[in-house]
Amino acid sequence: MFNNYDIIANQYDTLSRLVFFKSQVNAQINQLHYLPKNSSILIVGGGTGWILEEIARIHSNGLKIIYIEISQKMIQLSKERKWAENEVQFVNQAIEDFDSIHVFDVILTPFLFDNFSKQRAVTVFEKLDGLLKPNGLWFLVDFSLSNGKGKWWKSFLLSIMYRFFKILSIVEASELIEMKPYFSTSEYMLIEEKLYYSGFIKASVYKK
Repeated sequence: MFNNYDIIANQYDTLSRLVFFKSQVNAQINQLHYLPKNSSILIVGGGTGWILEEIARIHSNGLKIIYIEISQKMIQLSKERKWAENEVQFVNQAIEDFDSIHVFDVILTPFLFDNFSKQRAVTVFEKLDGLLKPNGLWFLVDFSLSNGKGKWWKSFLLSIMYRFFKILSIVEASELIEMKPYFSTSEYMLIEEKLYYSGFIKASVYKK
C-alpha cells in the first residue's frame, strides 16, 4: 500500500535523524507554541507519535487530538507515548477515507504532502481545508526546493530519497509538490515561515 511506512516504522526515526539530525524534529516542535489551550487538533501522518509528548509539554491537559496514521505499526508505536491528560483518539486510516462531523482548531501535516502525486495532494488539501475551522491554524512542515541556494544538492538528495522509497514501494510520489500556492489561492494567511537544514525543510503556520 502506497504512503504506508509499516516496513520501516521501527527504524524511521533513526533514519530521519541520521540524515537530517534534529532538523525534522525542530521544524515541528518550534510551531507548537501557537497551539491554543483547550483546542481540538487533527494530526495527519504523525509517524511514531513523538510529537504527542512534545505537545504535552506545551499543554498537559485540555486538548482533544485525533491522530490519523495509515501505518498500523506507527499507530502501535504512537500508543506507547505519554500525552499527559490530553485526550487522544487513534485512527488507522488513510486521510482520504477519514470522515468527521467535527471541524478542528488546528491541523498538523508533518511531511505529509511529499508522499502524494499532484492529484492526490490536491484532493487531500481540499479535504483538510474542509475540516479546519475558520480562523483555524494549519501547521505545515515539508521539504522544499523553492528557496534558491543549494537547489542542486536538494534536488539530488530528494531524488535519492524518492528512489529509496520507491524500491521499498512506500510512496507514490516521484516529485515534490509545492503546496504554498494552494494555501495562497484558498486565502490562507501565512503567520510564520521558518527554514531548516539549509532551507531544504520548510515549516509554515497558516491561518484560515
